[in-house]
Amino acid sequence: MNNKKTSVNIDFAGKTLILETGLLAPQATAAVFARLGDTAVLVTVVAGGPSVLDYFPLSVEYGERLYAGGKIKGSRWVKREGRPSDEAILAGRLIDRSIRPLFPKSFKNDVQVIVTVLSVDGENEPDIIALNAVSAALAISKIPWNGPIGAIRMGYSEAGEYIANPTASESLTSSLDIVVSQSKDKTVMIEAGALQVPEDVVLGAVIGAHVETQKILAGIEELVKKVGQEKMPVPQDASLQEAIALFEKSYKAEIEGLIKSRVAKEAGGTELEDLVNQIYEEMKMKNPNEEIDKKVLFKALEYVMFKIIRNDVVKNKKRADGRKVDELREISGGVGILPRTHGSALFNRGITQALSIATLGSPRMEQLIESAEGEETKRYIHHYSGLPYSFGQTGRMGFVSRREIGHGALAERALKAVIPSQEVFPYTIRVVSEVLSQNGSSSMASTCGSTLALMDAGVPILAPVAGISIGMMSDDKDYVLLTDIIGLEDFSGDMDFKVAGTEKGITAIQLDVKIPGLTDEQVKEILPRARTARMEILKIMQSVINQPREAISEYAPKIEMIQIPVDKIGEVIGPGGKNIKAIIAQTGAQVDIDDDGTVTFSAVAQEAVNAARDWVSGMTREVTPGEIFEGTVKRILPFGAFVEYLPGKEGMVHVSKMRRGFVKDPNEVVAIGDTVKVKVEEKDSQGRINLTMLLDEDGGGEEQPREPREPREEGTFERTSSSFRPTGGQRSFNRGPRAHDDRGGETRSAHPLARQFQRENQEKRSKTRFGGPKKRFSR
Repeated sequence: MNNKKTSVNIDFAGKTLILETGLLAPQATAAVFARLGDTAVLVTVVAGGPSVLDYFPLSVEYGERLYAGGKIKGSRWVKREGRPSDEAILAGRLIDRSIRPLFPKSFKNDVQVIVTVLSVDGENEPDIIALNAVSAALAISKIPWNGPIGAIRMGYSEAGEYIANPTASESLTSSLDIVVSQSKDKTVMIEAGALQVPEDVVLGAVIGAHVETQKILAGIEELVKKVGQEKMPVPQDASLQEAIALFEKSYKAEIEGLIKSRVAKEAGGTELEDLVNQIYEEMKMKNPNEEIDKKVLFKALEYVMFKIIRNDVVKNKKRADGRKVDELREISGGVGILPRTHGSALFNRGITQALSIATLGSPRMEQLIESAEGEETKRYIHHYSGLPYSFGQTGRMGFVSRREIGHGALAERALKAVIPSQEVFPYTIRVVSEVLSQNGSSSMASTCGSTLALMDAGVPILAPVAGISIGMMSDDKDYVLLTDIIGLEDFSGDMDFKVAGTEKGITAIQLDVKIPGLTDEQVKEILPRARTARMEILKIMQSVINQPREAISEYAPKIEMIQIPVDKIGEVIGPGGKNIKAIIAQTGAQVDIDDDGTVTFSAVAQEAVNAARDWVSGMTREVTPGEIFEGTVKRILPFGAFVEYLPGKEGMVHVSKMRRGFVKDPNEVVAIGDTVKVKVEEKDSQGRINLTMLLDEDGGGEEQPREPREPREEGTFERTSSSFRPTGGQRSFNRGPRAHDDRGGETRSAHPLARQFQRENQEKRSKTRFGGPKKRFSR
């Protein structure tokens, strides 16, 4: 590696992309430091010795560092970055799929590419910078590689204009997010997500990307001229060529039978090994002293088998399973497969089979994603599972493979465009696709099955989504496109071009190639072919279920959301969470409050949701004088009673407001737990609500009934503990208006018995007020 710092500046969609080598990682085979804005990555490439494996051992590792965004891991105990996130794995796969097709087929040395994200600015995405830096590092290294390539992300604005290398903020309003890797005249890799975008818009993005990628290629070529290393020779395996010639001459019939059995899956997945063992034994019998490598026989047998399949397609338009080049396999499906899940569906395409299960949860179940650029949440999650039995094989069980993560992400991207907003459908949604049998395009089968499962779960998706894979076989002169490829056609063909979408447009694309790339004319031909197949699949899917169910499963949580004033959040939560804990405990519903005042209620029983919602609504609503409620008596004090007129809201009914006439003790009228009708009388200066049980007839309720009184003789009096009251319901003398004498003068009391009672009562108070008569002190 050159130890002298060398760099090139590239015009990258109006910004400057800097590629620099010679300063960092001097022991790597090649290292490139790349920077766009304040986003920077380091790419290292190291070539090892020849591998004993029978395939090209290329590994791409994409490592995010939280320090790149000035972050420290949120975990209390572990601060070191651990296993790569799904997003990092997907970025690594993006790079792998872009560079792998350009390595010579006979090159089998270990090659390791490591990307380390060192700095992020939140606007320039590091994955595209890394992809171009990897291309530059391989181009200047001694590793044989038929590059370079240039990569760019393209967007599509609301105004109908393409955006080259959109910033993070521009991507938010873009209906298209497509990453394209290109050589000078071909497209090597496509990864796209879109909001039901027409095919011609996608094609325009692919063609338009060439303008920017040509600038990147020119910059990388300039760097190669300055510091490029001499490439390693590519070894040729003479024994492999001899085995190929032997198989083509002596075992063509057996190989054609192998093709038929693999198409029909009659031998349970071991037919290839069985034929190799048979040929190995025959060769050992003819030449006992000759050393024969079974790995070479495997490679030669696959080469001849794939060559037969390709020739039949390109020259005769004959597919291995007998279908026409544009014919789909038999498709079937069903919904409601599992009894207790929220939604389930089975989708079959040939012997490819996907069982998809949809689960609904409250918004608090959202996935939290932590990266150098910050934290974000995801409310639609799609997981893909393809266990060894789905290939008819045995295998190791353990961590989810990169392939499974990639297939799940593709299906998630395909369906994300039709998932309703949280305002329309306030659920977190997780779909798991259990792929039970794989024979080509299982990720697209997962997409179709998951659409059916979401509709079975009652998710009001904007439109059904279907997916299909288009393959290609070619020779030096011609090529043939194949609709709905099977596994053999995938392995022996040139590409796997997956397209998912609705009747309206495309929602996702993923292109993998095994050749140096596709021309723009080929891409132009592939997209309408995929649309024709997609429309046919959608018709079949709609015959299974034509619209989302009107109601969600009885086993799914019921969710409602309301908005409360932000200044009421503390009141709902209460001191130490007292109020919200009481709501949860008494209603059985889960209550979640966001900082913007959004309150979410979830429970399996709708009654629990209603109770919690009404409780919080009552706590946060503003009442006005004159409103009438039915409340519950919660506390009784000597001067009145406190009535809960709304959940969690109490007001006081003064003793004078309980019924007509004098009330000595509130317990005479109400008891704790009684349901009473009350009217809001006023809200005092301290925000307390005063209630009355004396309702006007025009106020929505009848007057509280008075206790029946026995008739008394007119002019008589009754003695009480604190007053002398005349009959007839008049006010007591010590509270009522003063009487007048015959001369018109005002007197203290008009009745001698009343005056006598007043004197006695006054003497009694003077004796008891300070504990009895005063005592003289004596020594």
